[in-house]
Amino acid sequence: MDIRPSALEDMGLTRPIGSEFWRGKRVLVTGHTGFKGSWLTLWLHRLGAEVTGISLEPTTSPNLYSAAKVAQLCRSHLCDIRNASKLAELVQAGEPEIVFHLAAQPLVRASYREPRATFETNVMGTVNVLDTLGGVDCIRVAIAVTTDKVYRNNNWSWPCRETDELGGRDPYSASKAACEIAVAGYRDAFLSDHGVAVATARAGNVIGGGDWSEDRLIPDAIRAWQAGVPMVVRRPEAIRSWQHVLEPLSGYLALAERLWERPEFAGAYNFGPNSNDSATVREVVELARIAYGSGQMIYCDNSEGPHEAACLALETSKARLTLGIRPRLTLQQAINQTMAWYREQNEGADAPLLCRLEIASYEALG
Repeated sequence: MDIRPSALEDMGLTRPIGSEFWRGKRVLVTGHTGFKGSWLTLWLHRLGAEVTGISLEPTTSPNLYSAAKVAQLCRSHLCDIRNASKLAELVQAGEPEIVFHLAAQPLVRASYREPRATFETNVMGTVNVLDTLGGVDCIRVAIAVTTDKVYRNNNWSWPCRETDELGGRDPYSASKAACEIAVAGYRDAFLSDHGVAVATARAGNVIGGGDWSEDRLIPDAIRAWQAGVPMVVRRPEAIRSWQHVLEPLSGYLALAERLWERPEFAGAYNFGPNSNDSATVREVVELARIAYGSGQMIYCDNSEGPHEAACLALETSKARLTLGIRPRLTLQQAINQTMAWYREQNEGADAPLLCRLEIASYEALG
């Protein structure tokens, strides 16, 4: 990857797609200090949006928010979304037109340790966000980002559709399913009448440079391999739908644009890769090791640790047909780009430039 300051100009990618819609739009991102929130804020800034961020401080060190200097690209506010009065004050002051709600307790295993805090953040925190939407006249679109784990999972071999039953066998999954129900209730009872088009976005496992979260596959691999120790893999045969972080983010942006013009398309949307890009944890780790150039693994028995679904995939035809989007990166490409980001950043490359180059390259795929 070329990291020279003039690289964007050399690539002819200085005019990002979609910028005409987003230029000057006032956008609120909750959870902007997280992995996906940081990438989304970087992209929105590149598109010309005026971004306000509301979030807790980053939970890891290092983190993408600091490494990519995201605070310089938005009006950043540190606030717990469980603080309803403070949250409402910040939302009203920001006067957003579009809201992306990503703030959450996002980890399954952490939810076993802190189930109450998980429900408080993911359910009542979301309710607090929803409460603010009807009181700000300029808000027209709101998208709450949930997860593929909102579905009642019986380890079926077919992918989940938006009409399938919601549920959850762990506090994280259950809290996100409850979040979906809360969003639907607010949309149907209040927000549609206020002229706010509200949708939920359900995405699968995302990978990409700058994720240092605990108990996630690629961050765990990076930590182990950079320290020169083997990576311990908990459930090597578990099957997931893997995608680069820019794939669902492009879907969220497309969904917001569609809802701005056609609010009747409000509802739930799955975002994920092509069905043939589902892969086991073992397959992803092996591809990551090859792309990184080194690394060792220790594979554990599948029964280790609390319950996690053995197979989980999403049916994404609704997003393809309604929004006109399609996956642009194969699993191999997503892993190669991710590992290259970590390797180059570890060797001293500028993280903000690495991110801008990846976004520009993704946009160029058309």
